[in-house]
Order: sequence, then C-alpha cells, then structure tokens
Amino acid sequence: MSTETTGARTASRAEYCVVACAEAWRDAGEILASPMGTVPAIGARLARLTFSPDLLLTDGEALLMADTPAVGTGPASIEGWLPFRQHLMLTATGRRHVMMGASQIDRHGNQNISCIGDWARPARQLLGVRGAPVNTLNNPTSYWVPKHSTRVFVEHVDMVSGVGYERAAAAGPSATRYHRIPEVVSNLGVFDFETPDRSMRLRSVHPGVSVEQVAEATGFALTVPADVPFTRDPTAAELSLIREVIDPKGLREREVPA
Repeated sequence: MSTETTGARTASRAEYCVVACAEAWRDAGEILASPMGTVPAIGARLARLTFSPDLLLTDGEALLMADTPAVGTGPASIEGWLPFRQHLMLTATGRRHVMMGASQIDRHGNQNISCIGDWARPARQLLGVRGAPVNTLNNPTSYWVPKHSTRVFVEHVDMVSGVGYERAAAAGPSATRYHRIPEVVSNLGVFDFETPDRSMRLRSVHPGVSVEQVAEATGFALTVPADVPFTRDPTAAELSLIREVIDPKGLREREVPA
C-alpha cells in the first residue's frame, strides 16, 4: 500500500482524501451533513468527532444519530426523527451541507449525474437529476470524485444536474442567494472556485501527486496558483479515529485503492 509519512505513522491516499472531505465541514455548527460515498461518510464522522462536534448526522434513512458509529453499522443512540419532508425543509433553508458525487463536472462547477450523451438519446442513462438542482441552489454543495479523469472533469457537462456558478449568476439573485460550492475533492487533490470568474482552482494536491498529473487528468484548463501546497496531513489522533473507530474494516481503501 502506498503511504505518506505523518509523524511516527503513515497515511494512505484514501486517508488524505478522508481528511480533505472532513475539512468541508470544519466549524460548520449545527447543520446537517449529507455525505454520499464511503470516503465522505468517514470524513463527516471524523469532522464530528474532532473540529465540528455540533454536526448533525443521519443513519442514511430517517434517524438523527446521537453517537458516531463506524461506517456500515447502525447508531447505538438516537437523538431525533428526520423524515423526508423535514429533510427537504432543511435543504430548502440552507441548513445542510451535502457532498455529492459527480459523473461529470466542469470548470464552473456544473455537475451531471443524469446521462452521458445527448439528453434526447443518451449513450448512458445514469441516476437522473434527482435533488441536485435543489441542493445546489439552497445549501452548500461539495463534490467527491474517487477517480479523477478527463471523463469526469470535462469542458462542458452533457446535462446540468447540479448548478454551477455561471448558470446561477445568469439566473439572478434568487439562484445565487444560497448557492455555494465550497470544494471538490478527488483522489488527486482538492479544488475550489475562489477565482474572479468562479472557475475551478487547484487548492492542493495529495502527497505523491504532481500538479502535472492533475492537469493531464483534467479536461479543461485549471487555475493553478504559483505554489500549490500538499493536502494537510492527518494528525496521529485523526488516524486513530479513522482506523480504529470510524472505519476499522478499511472500506476507505476500496474506494481509493493504493
């Protein structure tokens, strides 16, 4: 397994991705975290157990968890009931930060999980638009991409599911009021849209990854600062939580293999 040194211990690429996802919820306060995918789910639990103790987590259905169980196990303690109608109310009032997947994402953060090819006759039918437009226009929405490639990071998405910055701006104040894409995390690095034209910027690369590798795997020109840092190291305490408490079965390594 390929690893990077973190103090006296070592961290895998998957564990760097977990920490990067956790950072999306740093100091989030009492909001609902909705992580989609194994690594984001571990990241949300890590955030709750460290720097975001007020974060709300569900069991994936309709229960708010009072404890923070390992991924793949149920909670031992319940603090609330969150049926779908109440979940939608949280979404519509901005009190939620979802981390979704993306079959395609472009330079302005438009995301596609609906279809590949022309919408009238797609080459591949995917999940469908689902709740992506409501998510992106009503609460912070980040993205997780476990396999960074030019097939995912594209010049133009085939269909807009999640709304990007330029489309939200074109729609006016009603669309931009709560619209925010804090970060995109992939198995190669972390990205944001903190640029004058709200195009995607490379914020950090994971240790062992070069800026050139990221550029080659991206289907559009990224904004690349003069000095791109490495994604921060997990602390020894965070590694213990990831490995012994949150994901003792090592499911993270299946989603981001070495």
